[in-house]
Amino acid sequence: MLRHHLKSFLCANFTRREDGTVAIETVIILPMMFWAFLSMFSIFDAFRQYSINQKAAYTIGDMISRETLPINNAYLDGAQDLFDYLTRSREGSAIRVSSLKWDNDNRIFMRDWSKARGWVSPLSNSNVSGWIDRLPIMRHNERIVVVETWSKYDPPFNTGLEDREIRNFTFTRPRYAPSVLWTDEI
Repeated sequence: MLRHHLKSFLCANFTRREDGTVAIETVIILPMMFWAFLSMFSIFDAFRQYSINQKAAYTIGDMISRETLPINNAYLDGAQDLFDYLTRSREGSAIRVSSLKWDNDNRIFMRDWSKARGWVSPLSNSNVSGWIDRLPIMRHNERIVVVETWSKYDPPFNTGLEDREIRNFTFTRPRYAPSVLWTDEI
């Protein structure tokens, strides 16, 4: 009987009172709001980093396209250092620069030269021959400089975004000369 009386007293008082509802709702909602805020921040940071990497890749491509003298290994090392500086890459990056020529007779691209830094390897003629859908239509024997960059991205918070590799593919016509030349000399 005491048990029944105590149970009805607690239930009657507990169900009618509304003092703690705000505190209980806060305890339930606050972690979800905090997670949503961190998720939005991480997504914004990922888009910001993609934009920075794309601008840096275009900068490298524009820089190389303006060269009238042959570029060399030291120049490419400097280009990768510039890319790392512009993107503030902490995890490491890779860069590949290639000079390609359009062969209108065979309807394929051909490699003049291709050099890489980081974990990627240079392109071969078989790699670029089918890039008709990736590069613009050009005149016979016209050249184009292709700059590809890779950068590892680690989100600032672990909210579901995974580590990724940001990849950019840019191309630019040589500006002041018919082609950008490569030399192995220093």
